[in-house]
Amino acid sequence: MPMYFFHVHNVSPSIDDHGEELPDDEAAWREATAYAAALFKDIDGRFRPGQEWSLEVMDQARRPLYFINIGSRRMR
Repeated sequence: MPMYFFHVHNVSPSIDDHGEELPDDEAAWREATAYAAALFKDIDGRFRPGQEWSLEVMDQARRPLYFINIGSRRMR
């Protein structure tokens, strides 16, 4: 089974050195969206206007596969 790596980019970046074995790219996408939702939920009010948060999924060869980005800005 191929390996996928999930890197979080925010105020304190988290690089995934271990990876996770998943059957295919679609399974990696499902895992990424579930992981992003859980991580963003834990931010719990600390995410401020002007900040960005992202999750990068890399394949076994460490090539970018998916990128989920959440940004915020104040309008006034």
